[in-house]
Amino acid sequence: MQVDIKTASVKPIRNTFAHLERRFGDKPASRYQEATCDLQSEVNFHYKPLWDPTREMYDKARTAIAMSDWYDLKDPRQFYYGTYTMTRARWQDGADRQMHFIEQGGLLQGLPQDLHDRIVAALVTLRHYEWGANTNNAHISAYGWGAAITQAAMMNTMDRLAMAQHLSRIGLLLDGAIGTSLPAAKREWLEADAWQGLRREIENMFVTRDWFELLVAQNLVADALIYPLFFGHIDAELSAQGAHSIRLATELLTRWQDENVRWVDAVIKAAARDSDANQVLLAGWTAKWREALVGACRPLAERFLGSDAADSFGNVVAALDARIVRLGLETGT
Repeated sequence: MQVDIKTASVKPIRNTFAHLERRFGDKPASRYQEATCDLQSEVNFHYKPLWDPTREMYDKARTAIAMSDWYDLKDPRQFYYGTYTMTRARWQDGADRQMHFIEQGGLLQGLPQDLHDRIVAALVTLRHYEWGANTNNAHISAYGWGAAITQAAMMNTMDRLAMAQHLSRIGLLLDGAIGTSLPAAKREWLEADAWQGLRREIENMFVTRDWFELLVAQNLVADALIYPLFFGHIDAELSAQGAHSIRLATELLTRWQDENVRWVDAVIKAAARDSDANQVLLAGWTAKWREALVGACRPLAERFLGSDAADSFGNVVAALDARIVRLGLETGT
C-alpha cells in the first residue's frame, strides 16, 4: 500500500495589521512593533479631566518636547510584556540563587557592628531612593505620549520596586530577618544630614509636571550619579573593610543599570535629534538637574568615602559629563 503525503501552503491574505502596514509597509511585523506602534489613543476622549481642564485626557502638551513621530522613542531592548517578563524572571532566578548563597553562608551576619551600621546607612537606605524613582517613572508612564515611551516607563516603574525590595532583602540578611535594619534605614532617610539633599531633590521631582523633564532628572542625571557612587565606589569601600560579599549582593543593581542606560540614552538621543528646540530644552534640563543633584550627592560621598570622596565622586561626575557630551547635551560645566 502506498501513502502519498502532500503538503499545501496557504498564502496569508495580508502580512500584518493595517496600522503597521501604513507605517512599515506590507511585510510581517515584529512582536515588539505589534505591541508598541500606534497604540496611543488619540480621539474620542469624551471630556477633559476635571483635575486638569485645560488639557485632554491624553495630551502631547504635557511636555514641552515635541516629536514629529512619538514612536521614534523606541526601546533598543525591544521589550514588550512577553520579553520583559521572561527576561526579568531569569534575572530574578539568578538573584535568588546569589542571595540564598549569602544567606546559607551567613556572609552578611556577624560583621562588626560599625560595618553593619555603615551598610544599613549607605545601601539599605537607598530603598527609599528607589521608591521615589518608582513614583517618578509611574508619572512618566501615566502622562507620557505614545506606547513606545509609556510601556518602557511602566517596566522601569516595576523594576524600581524590585530594586527597593532587593535592597530591603539585603537589610534582612544583615539583621537575620528580624527587620531592625529597615526602620534604621528609614531614620537615615528622614533625619541624617547627608541624605537630606538627595531627599529634597527626589521630592522636587515629585512636583515636576513635565514628564520628559522628569525622565531626564531621574533616569539620566540622578541614576548616573547614584548607581556608580553607591554600587561602584561605596560598596567597594565596604568590601575592603570586610563585607566581602556585599558586591555579590548588589550585582543585580549594577547589571540592571547597565541595561537601563541603553534605553535612557536611546530615548534622549532620539528626542534631541528630532529638532534643535528639543536639544536646547534637554540641555537646559540636564544642566539644571546636574547642578542640583551633584550638590545633593556630594555629602553622601563625603560621609561614606571619607578621604577618598573627592577623587571618587569626581570620577562619577566626570563620567556623567562625558555621557552628557555623547548625548549632545553639553552643559558648559
